[in-house]
Amino acid sequence: MGTRMEPARVRRRPMSMRLGMRFSPLLLAAGLTAAVAGCASATAPRPAPSPVEARGVAAIEPAADPRPFGAADTAFGLDVLRAWCAQYPGKNLVFSPSTLASALGMAYAGAHGATAAAMASVLHLPAAGGTNLAAGLQARADALGALGGPGVTLAPSDEVWADPSLPPLTSYLNAVATGYRAGLAKAPFLSDQAKAADEVNAAIAAATRGHIPHLVSPGMLSDVGWVLTSALYMNAKWATPFDPAKTTKDDFTLANGKTVLPFYLEGKGFAYARAAGWTAVDLPYKGGKLTMTALLPPAGSASGSCALPSQAALTSLTAVLRGRGLGASSIQGAASSAEVDLPKVSLSTGGDPGDMKPVLQRLGMGVAFTAQADFTGLSKLAGNLAFVQQAATLQVAEKGTVAAAAAAVGVTPTSAEVNPVTVRFDRPYLMLVTATSTGEPLFLAEVADPTAS
Repeated sequence: MGTRMEPARVRRRPMSMRLGMRFSPLLLAAGLTAAVAGCASATAPRPAPSPVEARGVAAIEPAADPRPFGAADTAFGLDVLRAWCAQYPGKNLVFSPSTLASALGMAYAGAHGATAAAMASVLHLPAAGGTNLAAGLQARADALGALGGPGVTLAPSDEVWADPSLPPLTSYLNAVATGYRAGLAKAPFLSDQAKAADEVNAAIAAATRGHIPHLVSPGMLSDVGWVLTSALYMNAKWATPFDPAKTTKDDFTLANGKTVLPFYLEGKGFAYARAAGWTAVDLPYKGGKLTMTALLPPAGSASGSCALPSQAALTSLTAVLRGRGLGASSIQGAASSAEVDLPKVSLSTGGDPGDMKPVLQRLGMGVAFTAQADFTGLSKLAGNLAFVQQAATLQVAEKGTVAAAAAAVGVTPTSAEVNPVTVRFDRPYLMLVTATSTGEPLFLAEVADPTAS
């Protein structure tokens, strides 16, 4: 990554000018890679040839509304972050709810009985089945695939990996081709775990433009016959870039009361809203298809684990920010003239914190990891889930956002105000990157310390 000289001056603002905010980026994308525009590595590897050997038949389903799936993935993302924060209090956490939902959704496509019911509940899947569910998932995939444009690169990639001796059922491949545009790739999971890990990691690295070079290890692949992966790369420029000359250092108060000195981006003219003590600011990207919403919790709510808005509060806030009505009477202060001080961040999560199995078990998906699991819709030889691993990176800078995320699921075989308002994110906060038309959450992040990765 190229380097540049940062401004050396330290800014001190009068207390009367500050509205402190703890910012936790919310990124909803299962397997999503994002990088700050203009900050991508000049030596990033070229995408490798696709490992996909075959695809199922993507059925043409009746047109459906993808927005219920955006709401479902957002609710799932909030649940995951709440449980994850409890496991890793005070840590920076970033993931893609959308990508994680896609990887688990491909597993759900092969689930039956109690396993399917538990997964549907945790994933908040809309109450639709059969053709209606397939149509909704296809609309979700189509909407994700249409989010790119001038100044915005967004590239999703979902695949089913199978050991050559364990071909998935044709009906399963057709279902994931319809709902996730996923194809079939082969890797020697049962005979050469090191080679299989290299092949999966190479494909993920290519899909994320080198931002997620390592997702699975040979040890994770013991007794695994299938791996379901979802990846997403995002490089999006702000609709209104921040002026680098105004980037300065200032205090940020951690949950434990200590202070650090991150660089702050300074801008104005951003829509904001307040509800249930929360303050939200929308930072749109070029083209208007994507938006980052920065969420500052009520003062005094910072603790060892992150504060999160309710689904109702988040829905009301985004409705006001995007001009869809006031909703609840507690909504206040929608405006187009808020000034924002937002920390520059470079976040990454992977390794042990990227192990989603404990989180999913806590949320109610435990049966999927036991001998009682039923994934025979994938293959008559499918057993239970062995692991759910995710990794993500998120960089926020003057020109835009670069982010990347990837998720892998292993399956065992059997055998407004008048006066200007300044919103200052100078304590832990959330960040949420969404598709403005569907609400699909591409990235979700908790920023506990903007000076740490």
